[in-house]
Amino acid sequence: RERLAGRVGFHSWLQWLLDEQLTSVQSAARAAGMPIGVIHDLAVGVDPGGADTWAHQDLFAQGITVGAPPDAFNQRGQDWGQPPWHPQRLAASGYAPYRAMLRHVLRHAGGLRLDHAMQVFRLWWVPEGAPASEGTYVAYPRDEMLGALLYEAYRADAVVVGEDLGTVEDYMREVFAERGVFGTSMAWFERDPGGGPLPPGKWRELCLATVGTHDMPPIEGYLNGDHVALRERLGLLTRPASEEYEELEEGLREWRELLTSLGLDPADMTTALHAFLARTPSRLVGVSLADAVGERHTQNQPGTTDEYPNWRVPLTDAKGRPVLLEDLPGDDRVRAATEPVRRLGE
Repeated sequence: RERLAGRVGFHSWLQWLLDEQLTSVQSAARAAGMPIGVIHDLAVGVDPGGADTWAHQDLFAQGITVGAPPDAFNQRGQDWGQPPWHPQRLAASGYAPYRAMLRHVLRHAGGLRLDHAMQVFRLWWVPEGAPASEGTYVAYPRDEMLGALLYEAYRADAVVVGEDLGTVEDYMREVFAERGVFGTSMAWFERDPGGGPLPPGKWRELCLATVGTHDMPPIEGYLNGDHVALRERLGLLTRPASEEYEELEEGLREWRELLTSLGLDPADMTTALHAFLARTPSRLVGVSLADAVGERHTQNQPGTTDEYPNWRVPLTDAKGRPVLLEDLPGDDRVRAATEPVRRLGE
């Protein structure tokens, strides 16, 4: 602290500014008539060189990082480079650091999105130096962790949305639903028993319904197969790209048929898909800014660090032209995408 007093003071000042800004944002959201306001995001882990791991060195597992096993969109698995809580040591602490973190985040929020919601059940531990595909699941005391999460949310009068995508056991979704935790339903992943797109009336009520997520390509990119080309270029595919493209075309054909049967025009997939979401019973519906402006570039490509500029992709339209914040109110594509959802509030 003495040697780095300047840096410590600088970062303390940044946190103070951030706290003021978050307070102002939530106040402005509520004043504008948003009943929930801002839903903050609770990441699955922390930076291995950050303040959390320094302050609680004995509570994080050493030589281990957190990730996810292989799935359809990340065929080599994922390693997020974040150290996991040590379950027994965290329990011995009375979950004090976990509860303190939740309280702090919820001070400025009407809701909390639990990234990789399975984190309260189990985490995919990857030994240092091993590929993500060679990790293993480690169980966490779900009742205690979920209890702490929901208690803090209750105190803050906040909704909790769990990102229950990827490799998720059915019982996990059942536990969340029983406790009043919203799930996350994404159009490209919701399937009927035959493997086709799930009709809107069959979607969950207690969920946040979206077309995609930040880990998926925007709608325009998905329709053009940009994500297949990107993963092929980065060496993230485990089967020929031709098979990926064939599967994509078949899925899009099924979607166009379903939208047409519902009286929605698949010629404008962005508008049609959001009109589709508006017909689901889901209590929360999300519209991605990248989708609304016609962006094609993926914002985050799981399984990469330096290979792709994650979270540093400037917002552009379908033709690659920059989109500024000031442009949004007059953007016809934004209005078309949000209109079906906006009508839900009338």
